[in-house]
Amino acid sequence: MTEVRVPTLGESVTEATVATWFKKPGDAVAVDEMLCELETDKVTVEVPSPVAGKLEEIVAAEGETVGVDALLANISEGDGGNKAAPKARESSENDAASSQAPRKSSDGGGQSVDVMVPTLGESVTEATVSTWFKKVGDTVAQDEMLCELETDKVSVEVPAPAAGTLTEILAEEGSTVEANGKLAVLSAGSGAAASASAQETAPAPAAASPSTGKDVEDAPSAKKAMAEAGISRDQVTGSGRDGRVMKEDVAKAIAAGTSAAASAPAAVTAPRAPSAADDASREERVRMTRLKQTMARRLKEAQNTAAILTTFNEVDMTEVMAIRNAYKADFEKKHGVRMGFMSFFTKACCHALKEIPEVNAEIDGTDVIYKNYVHMGVAAGTPTGLVVPVIKNADSMSFAEIEKAVNAMGKKARDGKLTMADMTGGTFTISNGGVYGSLMTAPILNPPQSGILGMAKIQDRAMVIGGEIVIRPMMYISLSYDHRIIDGKGAVTFLVRVKEMLEDPRRLLMDL
Repeated sequence: MTEVRVPTLGESVTEATVATWFKKPGDAVAVDEMLCELETDKVTVEVPSPVAGKLEEIVAAEGETVGVDALLANISEGDGGNKAAPKARESSENDAASSQAPRKSSDGGGQSVDVMVPTLGESVTEATVSTWFKKVGDTVAQDEMLCELETDKVSVEVPAPAAGTLTEILAEEGSTVEANGKLAVLSAGSGAAASASAQETAPAPAAASPSTGKDVEDAPSAKKAMAEAGISRDQVTGSGRDGRVMKEDVAKAIAAGTSAAASAPAAVTAPRAPSAADDASREERVRMTRLKQTMARRLKEAQNTAAILTTFNEVDMTEVMAIRNAYKADFEKKHGVRMGFMSFFTKACCHALKEIPEVNAEIDGTDVIYKNYVHMGVAAGTPTGLVVPVIKNADSMSFAEIEKAVNAMGKKARDGKLTMADMTGGTFTISNGGVYGSLMTAPILNPPQSGILGMAKIQDRAMVIGGEIVIRPMMYISLSYDHRIIDGKGAVTFLVRVKEMLEDPRRLLMDL
């Protein structure tokens, strides 16, 4: 008998409510098939089946509150939930490859080890194989990097699970693989010879149960995803029990809609004019990375869903620059990090967000969720595209802690080491286009957030102060906001508060 327990729910989250059971006692279940969904005050968590077999007992019914590691259900292991032919397994790690025919090691005695797609993060179900660092026949050490996968948000390196020889690559560069899919086969052991293995096509997933005609409650995460994407229930085909819509069904519907929208113009617009021979030889066609494709889709979805407006103001940076010049040497000596402008802007925004809480809120269907904390997203350009790492609980950080966090996230972004946890949960974002020389900027929202601050370059300009013309270092700042939740007064007040605190940084210290 295998126990199904409540997984880790996240930092500071200790309990959840059982929202929906997708299976009932007596149902056959497959490995990783969704059993139930839990709701916390922050996220929705899906609980997969750890083994194939039959659901014998549900311990925590729908609506019950459960703690971390609490018992949810019991499963009797067996072949009832496994559509593949039964076969011996040497370890539980091979369960994900149960649809593959058994492999026999070569006479060299090396044991075959599957290289699987690692966990990609919440709601990420597939990735693209971007680069193989090894080729078939190469000897590899344990934990040596074999390949790199690219998801919608981050790059994931796949290390060798054992030392040996790479005998087979199942997913070539450019191919798309699903979570827990098989990438390659290793022959474990020094100098192991390549093994010949017969591969079979994995059986297609079982078709969704036809609707019984009764009212079906869709998964809460699916409802939220449909509300965020602005699509209706009838645009999504449910694959859950009794035809209920799951979160992955919404993702498929969004992807299908994006593909249709992308292909529609080709049917009504004239084809691309042929290039002259000499021009064609100087052109280069490069496929967009998954990160670029996702960024383009999300930005367009934000424009289609939110009512985006932008308001502008300008900041006299004299006082901030004076403080920075006066204390930057001492600051770096004590804290080991340079004092930049981002800590001032982050602190100013955190103070303004407390006064105008709707800027730090989000729309969830017909509800507004107000965040009593600030997880600050900091947009950063990288060679592979725009990413927005998140500094958690920035409102409780000091100047030095913010600068250290910004530097650490920036380095991880440049090195391609950001994880899903680094990029999720943001409540507000700052985008600094000034580092590239932008004089004015109106950034697009980072959904489901309702506001984003744009910073521009600092430029000396002639200003009239006290009846005299003086030269001051000025910066244009902007707030792009969702007019569905933030009115004009709130947006303008927010930006004025940021301006006031930057022009008189003493207000930050006195919480004014």
